Amino acid sequence: MANLLIVDDELSMRQFLTHLFQRDGHSIRVAENGRKAMAMLREQSADVIISDVKMPDMGGIDLLRAARDLQPDVEVIMMTAFANEQTAHEAFLLGAFDFVHKPFDNNLLKEKVARALQKISIVHEKQALQAENDALIKGQRARGQLGNIVGRSDRMQSVYQMIETVAQVQSTVLITGESGTGKELVARAIHNLSPRAQKPFVSINCGAFTETLLESELFGYMKGSFTGANANRKGLFEAAEQGTIFLDEIGEMSSAMQVKLLRVLQERKVRPVGAHAEIEVNTRVIAATNRNLAAMVKDGSFREDLFYRVSVIPMELPPLRERGSDIAELAEHFIGKYCAQTGRTIAISAPAMRLLESYSWPGNVRELEHTLERAVLMCRSEQIQHADLGLGVQRSQAQNLEDLSLEAVETILIRKALQRFQGNVSQAAEALGLSRGALYRRMEKYGL
Repeated sequence: MANLLIVDDELSMRQFLTHLFQRDGHSIRVAENGRKAMAMLREQSADVIISDVKMPDMGGIDLLRAARDLQPDVEVIMMTAFANEQTAHEAFLLGAFDFVHKPFDNNLLKEKVARALQKISIVHEKQALQAENDALIKGQRARGQLGNIVGRSDRMQSVYQMIETVAQVQSTVLITGESGTGKELVARAIHNLSPRAQKPFVSINCGAFTETLLESELFGYMKGSFTGANANRKGLFEAAEQGTIFLDEIGEMSSAMQVKLLRVLQERKVRPVGAHAEIEVNTRVIAATNRNLAAMVKDGSFREDLFYRVSVIPMELPPLRERGSDIAELAEHFIGKYCAQTGRTIAISAPAMRLLESYSWPGNVRELEHTLERAVLMCRSEQIQHADLGLGVQRSQAQNLEDLSLEAVETILIRKALQRFQGNVSQAAEALGLSRGALYRRMEKYGL
């Protein structure tokens, strides 16, 4: 049971309250004034203090102030025979749990003590869960993981630290980095470590929709607002209420949609298509792009005010070629993942691992994963050899990329992706980290 400290200058009240709460199994100590009570608290903490307000030699209000300074988690219930609204207000400002007037109903006082103890129990439970979560995160980082993110290089340790920091605030985050660096994984990790973790995480690729469809997806629509709108439908901002919405490829958003998104971020309200009224939303926004939004602001293709709204906290993810020490660990992780799915037990040979570590990985972690998925499926022995990786031609091309223009590099990568997936644009776009729409635009641009 609980440790109660009863403080009252009347002996009869101390005796009465001792008898009242000892019957419930609580441990009771008593003091005749605040000064004596503080001496007792320094020797042993208490869960709840039940104190009179008016006492000689340090009254209840001074005791409340001193007790909360010494033991911030102690709960204090004040008693007084003099109904004084100002005194009660001061007590609550100092952190008193509750206030009762003498003479009081015994059951009411016992109920107030029970509620104070319940509050303490909830706080301790939350502290224990937080300590457990902190220990779990620390253990994951020591093993080179955080959620589904793998890597223990210095660059990744910095990413983990940033994830843990921004998870505790509500500001908008902009995650930048090349395609395939794991931007959505980072967004999910931020959400999962945040106070919003038990609420929805909703993801949308802004480059995969036309302007009209994107507006309907994000904000919802009303029945009859357009052909095919046969019922009201919530948008993703509403679906992610009290949770997180991840806006991937935000740089692909049209100018008109940028204006509408800016208004949502400013007003925290959305207007469904065809609606007259706005709906308040409490949704954290995490955006991502593989494009240089600052350069797009300069050339006028991305709004400057929206840029500053979405990049309150910027995060840049390193490409895989800049954290080569993580490749072996990533390789083991992906091989284990796809072996578990196929029921096989396969290792990787030393020459094959050296090839993985020497390749430049223009498609980053996503390309590494797809390469190893294919290798596990196609390997005919118990060990992946360098020939199973299919990186020979790509590797020689990668070594010459620095001599090529950006357009030439993109053309090579798009051609190879289309060849690999026999012209399937959806699969090629996924491998390249692009939306189908973005890939089609690049194919048209390069005459493919």
